[in-house]
Amino acid sequence: MFKIGYRTIKTALGATLAIVLAQLLNLDHFPSAGIITILCIQVTQKKSLKASASRFLACLLAMGYSTLLFELIAYNPFTIGLILLMFIPTTVALKVNEGIVTSSVIILHLYSSNGITLDLLINETILIAVGIGVALVMNIYMPSVEKDLKSYQRKVEANFSAILMEIVKYVRDNDYTWNGKELTETSKWLAEAKSLAFRDVENHFLREEDYYYRYFDMREKQFEIIERILPLVTNIPSIVKQSDILANFIQELAENVHPQNTASFYLRKLDGMERGFKEMQLPVTREEFESRAALLQLMKEMERYLLLKHSFNGRKAGMKNGG
Repeated sequence: MFKIGYRTIKTALGATLAIVLAQLLNLDHFPSAGIITILCIQVTQKKSLKASASRFLACLLAMGYSTLLFELIAYNPFTIGLILLMFIPTTVALKVNEGIVTSSVIILHLYSSNGITLDLLINETILIAVGIGVALVMNIYMPSVEKDLKSYQRKVEANFSAILMEIVKYVRDNDYTWNGKELTETSKWLAEAKSLAFRDVENHFLREEDYYYRYFDMREKQFEIIERILPLVTNIPSIVKQSDILANFIQELAENVHPQNTASFYLRKLDGMERGFKEMQLPVTREEFESRAALLQLMKEMERYLLLKHSFNGRKAGMKNGG
């Protein structure tokens, strides 16, 4: 389906404005301002600022090399090759190699002049400033992604609940008819959500709006624990008295996977349950011993799961540490 994104619109509008502005300023090679704008518009504000700074410095270097070598040697294609041989390694060393393409345009402008003057250098500098300046102005607006991030949050938490309930079924009844589709979905959604959240962080210069990135990073670590738990659960030899107690705990946790509940409550409850298990009669058979040992290991993994959320420092208003 044909679709025009906001970045495409900004690029088209920005290139047009840059060319118009450069033409109004009576600059030579004014269409190049549009090219510079196109190259400087990026997916995030921070990337745009970095690209703009790299291209500006690279263009200044290109003008310096061009002035020196064209005037000392000659205005011919071989001199252009020599300039590039010196210029490209310099930009790489200074980590401004993003500006190589833009600077090549400037080098060709100077070459076609057959005589570099102060007015020409000023013209090129203003041309670069117009292209970069328009790009930065166009990148001031970035659409909010919070709605999408909240959607990912709801979907991931719903799948966490579903997966935990499947664990409950097996611990309680040895029921393992689950197809595991939530695992694939959750892995995919977490990767997409973290990528989107990182873009959101990159769009804030003056504040660190990293709540969602830290949140999904925490959920990703919890998901790794869940993936470790699954083979452990399926290898529990038999159902014992402690199985139902732990299953009830995990079920309660599964029903409360959302930001409004406190992890500390479940940690205290888990600690009390572990102490209660230690006071129970020792296992009689080898199978019972192995089952209780596996359940104890499962409890330790659930503790790690909860500690991750407990240590998570959510800064969004109204959000507390949940399960």
